[in-house]
Amino acid sequence: MTQRSPEQINVILATDCGSTTTKAILIENRGGQYRQTFRGEAPTTVEAPLADVTIGVRNAVRELEELSGRRLLDAQGHLIRPAQGQEGCDIYVSTSSAGGGLQMMVAGVIREMTAASAQRAALGAGAIVMDVIATNDRRRPHEQIQRIRELRPDMILLSGGTDGGTVEHVVQLAEWIAPARPQPRFGVQYKLPIIYAGNRHAAPMVAKTLGEQFALAIVPNLRPTLEQENLGPAREKIHDLFLEHVMAHAPGYDKLLQWVDAPVMPTPAAVGNILQRIAQQEGLNVLGVDIGGATTDVFSVFDGQFHRTVSANLGMSYSISNVCAEAGLEQILRWIPLEMDTGELRNRIKNKMIRPTTIPQTLDDLIFEQAVAREALRLAYEQHRQFAVSLRGVQQQRTVGDLFAQKESGQTIIDPMRLDLLVGSGGVLSHAPRMHQTAAMMIDAFQPEGVTRLAKDSIFMMPHLGVLAEVHAQAALEVFRRDCLIYLGTCAAPRGQGKPGSLCFRYRLQRADGVESGEVLVGQWRWLPLGPGQAAPLRIEPARGWDAGAGSGRPLECIVHGGTVGLILDGRGRPLMLPADPAQARPLMHQWVEEAGLYREQG
Repeated sequence: MTQRSPEQINVILATDCGSTTTKAILIENRGGQYRQTFRGEAPTTVEAPLADVTIGVRNAVRELEELSGRRLLDAQGHLIRPAQGQEGCDIYVSTSSAGGGLQMMVAGVIREMTAASAQRAALGAGAIVMDVIATNDRRRPHEQIQRIRELRPDMILLSGGTDGGTVEHVVQLAEWIAPARPQPRFGVQYKLPIIYAGNRHAAPMVAKTLGEQFALAIVPNLRPTLEQENLGPAREKIHDLFLEHVMAHAPGYDKLLQWVDAPVMPTPAAVGNILQRIAQQEGLNVLGVDIGGATTDVFSVFDGQFHRTVSANLGMSYSISNVCAEAGLEQILRWIPLEMDTGELRNRIKNKMIRPTTIPQTLDDLIFEQAVAREALRLAYEQHRQFAVSLRGVQQQRTVGDLFAQKESGQTIIDPMRLDLLVGSGGVLSHAPRMHQTAAMMIDAFQPEGVTRLAKDSIFMMPHLGVLAEVHAQAALEVFRRDCLIYLGTCAAPRGQGKPGSLCFRYRLQRADGVESGEVLVGQWRWLPLGPGQAAPLRIEPARGWDAGAGSGRPLECIVHGGTVGLILDGRGRPLMLPADPAQARPLMHQWVEEAGLYREQG
């Protein structure tokens, strides 16, 4: 790794080694501003027969060379550094989710408390959590030992007990792990890493129990007290072990680690990193989603608290049947403005399962996929809200008996009324034929309240910027604002319910070309033009019982920002209510589609 000061860095190469595709971007300092200039991609090569991730990286970089005219690799295929003229780059950074990403098992004494804290630490570090083991998870000890034996995680995070609290139960967890002897996914010659982040008084006994058969690392307690959560040390150790053990034994990663100028980060951890930084710098509450073929990741930063969840069974291709099973066919049909029965819907789902990589070829195909996407996003968001909670167990009695009997007491910290920025990424959102469709899917699934800005990741470069932020925060944030996000516009949606056709709110929008005023009725939404880079004062006067953000029935004045879609004035109510019967929902959905011009031909 070369050490260069930020002012010496003018040309940046960044890659994201995904499970199927390796994406490379070039960032250059042009006229004192950092801009993303070129992008290349190639198939990821972590599996047989190539089994060397750097081959895919080189192929993606060579495409960058062709597009940019800049020579980045020498005759031997090595990166040219530093940049001089039209050759080389100053730094190279990378993220990775190839080979299934970082896969972990976590364990804690109480599922709703220390185990939940361990899960938050692992998810925040970019891991997929394979299972959560707890002494109160209703499985018998032999079932838990068998489950631990079956899993092949990259590492285990063990927690439990506040400092000075229970020792017996966290040692019991170690006693289940030791005889199970779980084997690592990669590298049969090395010991499985276990991170212990529990009661410090139990650490010597945990170390004695796990013995020499595991690579044990001890870090400060995740929950030193019931009222305090300290996830940082555990997350840092996860990152360290990810590099030392997982990446070092994955095919070709030993070479990649010699190339990079900053530690390789798991892709989701890098996305979370850039969202946290932008939220902190601009004082925003941010919600981000990445919907893929098999999983959906949701990220949030509210009042500085970061949370990430992975809905491993909710996706648009490989997991589409799970979405339909969990949501129900009737729920999906409500979002379809066409005549379609459950039989036709089942056939479409089966076709997608047979050919998971296909993209919609007809308008009916597109409407079907976007209907499924609404439910996948909604379900992933509900799971996220349930997980992103205030600490459980606070102000509860501390006896072990009370802790075991304790109910989930945490309250979600996600408040749709206080959400400032909603960011979408993933194929179904990023590649929708019209930006209006992307905005509509996000609004329908997440139902933001009050005034919320909408954006999408242009080419999914948030991972690249998240790892870059570790070595050059200025460049990462500049590119994030200028090139990463495509701002769709702003959604203004009062909270409340009312009789369809009655007054929801009056509005007054003061654009540069004049003032527009009017009213929005219950059950209606209006899409007004307000271009990218434009901002305008907006006044909303909600009807009685409706809250636009200033209180029930109170007027709200704010500045709204435009985008490719503009300003959406949503009077459909929160929570958004669609008739349970698809036949009754169809005409209402047709009305909303027409009002938004979702599938109108572009001329």
